[in-house]
Amino acid sequence: MVSEFMLQQTPVIRVQPKWEQWLKRWPTPKDLAESPVAEAIRHWENLGYPRRAKRLHESSVILTQKFNGEVPQTFEELISLPGVGEYTASAILAFAFGQRSLVLDVNIRRLLARAWLGQSHQAPTISAIERALAKGLLPIGEQQAAIWSAAAMELGAIICTARDPSCSTCPIVNDCNWFSQGKPNSDIPKKIQGRYEGSMRQERGRILKILREHQNSTSRGQLVKQSPDQQKFETALAQLLNEGMIEKTRGGYSLPRS
Repeated sequence: MVSEFMLQQTPVIRVQPKWEQWLKRWPTPKDLAESPVAEAIRHWENLGYPRRAKRLHESSVILTQKFNGEVPQTFEELISLPGVGEYTASAILAFAFGQRSLVLDVNIRRLLARAWLGQSHQAPTISAIERALAKGLLPIGEQQAAIWSAAAMELGAIICTARDPSCSTCPIVNDCNWFSQGKPNSDIPKKIQGRYEGSMRQERGRILKILREHQNSTSRGQLVKQSPDQQKFETALAQLLNEGMIEKTRGGYSLPRS
C-alpha cells in the first residue's frame, strides 16, 4: 500500500529508497497513525504531490481504528480509504493479496493499445472498449491473473516504453498489431503533463519545503520573500491551508501539529 501511494506519478528509481526508509520508520499502520501528520509530510521530502503523505497518514489512522491495523482485502473497503482510487485498490488486491483484479496502469494500458488495438498510445481516459479488452485478457485463476498483471506492467515499463520501445527484444512482437502495421502514429489525444517550472505545484512545494525545514512556526514574511510570484504565493498558501497541509499559528505558519 505504501509503495502504491508513493508510485503515483513518481518513478520507481526515486521511490525505492524512500519506501525503504519509510517502512523502517513506520513498519505498520499503527506506527504511522501514532506519529503526527507533520512527520509524515516532513519525511515525504521531495517525492512530490505531498498530499499523498497526508492521505497515507489518514488511511493509517482508519486502518488502525477500523481494520485492526491491517490493510483490508476487498475493493469496497480499500476504495473507502483516503487517497485510494480504482487503480491503487486494484493493484493492492493483485500484488499484495494475489487476487484476480483488473489493474490498469499507464504501462499496461500502453501495451494493450499497441499489441491488441494497434494504436501508438493509449487515450487520456479508459474507454469501455479498453476495459472490456483488459477484462477479457485477464486469466480466470487468481494467481495467474496477478502474475499476468505484473508481467504486463513490467513489459510495458521496460520494453514497450512510451518513447523508443525495444520491439526487437519484445517477446510478443510477432503478435503486436501496432508493429505489424509499421508502428503508425495514431490520431489519439495524449495526456499532457503541465510544466513544473513556474507552476502552482512548484510554489506549493517551495512553501512546504521551508516549513519542513523548521520545527517551529515560520513567519509569512519568510515564506513570501523568496516567492517569484506574489499572486501564486497567495493562492498556494490558501490551497495548503484549505487542504490541511499547513496551519496558521500565532507566529505565522507550520506543518499540522496534530
